[in-house]
Amino acid sequence: MRDSLILRTTTRVIMPLLLLFSFFELLRGHNEPGGGFVGGLLAAGGLCLYMLAHGVDDARRVLRVDPRVLIGVGLLLALAAGLVPVFQGAPFLTGVWAENKVPGIGKVSTVLLFDVGVYLVVAGTTLLMVLSLAARDEEEDDPC
Repeated sequence: MRDSLILRTTTRVIMPLLLLFSFFELLRGHNEPGGGFVGGLLAAGGLCLYMLAHGVDDARRVLRVDPRVLIGVGLLLALAAGLVPVFQGAPFLTGVWAENKVPGIGKVSTVLLFDVGVYLVVAGTTLLMVLSLAARDEEEDDPC
C-alpha cells in the first residue's frame, strides 16, 4: 500500500487536519461532548493513516516519542488533575478552575488537565497497539 501516490499525497493534507481537529475536540470536550477520548482517537487515526502511507519506521520518526511515554505522561496528568483538589481540601477529581483566562482556551481547570491525560493515554495506547501489530506484519512480509 505504500506504493500508492494518491494515498501518500492525500495523507500530507489529511493528517494535519486530523491532528488539528483532534486538538479542537480536546479543548471542546471539557464543556461539550467530545474531549480527550475522541481527540486521542483522532490523533492516533491521523498517525495510523501516515503509517499506512509511509510505513511503521517513518510513522515512529514522525511521532518522535515512544507511545509508552505518552501513556505514562497521560496517566500522571490524570492523577495530578485528581490530586489538585485533594490538596485544597476537596474530594478527589473535583473540578478546580484557575482565576485567570488563557487566550483562546478560556479558564483552565483540572477538568481540562484530566482530558489532556485521557487524550495522551488513548492516543498512546492506540498507537502502541497499531504500530506493534504493523511492525510485526512487516517483519513477517520481509523475505530476509
